[in-house]
Amino acid sequence: MKFMLMMNAPRGGGDWNVMTWAPDDLKAHVGFMKRFIEELKDEGALVGAEGLAMPAQARIVRAGKDDAPEVTDGPFAEAKELISYALYDVRSKEEAVEWSNRFLALHRDLWPGWEGQADVLKVFGPEDFAPQA
Repeated sequence: MKFMLMMNAPRGGGDWNVMTWAPDDLKAHVGFMKRFIEELKDEGALVGAEGLAMPAQARIVRAGKDDAPEVTDGPFAEAKELISYALYDVRSKEEAVEWSNRFLALHRDLWPGWEGQADVLKVFGPEDFAPQA
C-alpha cells in the first residue's frame, strides 16, 4: 500500500526565509530530512520524496469560463505553509502512521517545542479497484 506523508510547517508567516537561515540551521534541517529519507530507503519503503518550492511560487488554476483559466496565488494563500512530501510503500495504514510518528519524533529532537504535523494520505493503487466477487 502506498501512502503520502505531507509534512508542513505550522502557522506560516510567508516563505519562512529558508535561504536566509543561519548556515548551521539550514544544514541541520537538510541533514534531518536526509536521515529520515535514508531510514525509509533502508527499510525498502521509499518510493520518492521532494521538497516543494516556496508558497509564493504556488498557483491555483481553476477552470474558468470560455476555456480561460482563473489563476490565483495558492494553494495556501492565507497560511503560506511550507510543504514537502515523501511517498512510501508499506503493508498497512498503521505502518504509515508509524512512519509519520518517526518523522515527527526526529523533528522534535532537532527543534524542541516544534509543533508541526504530518498528514498521511493513501495513494490509490490497482488493489483499490479490484473486481468485486
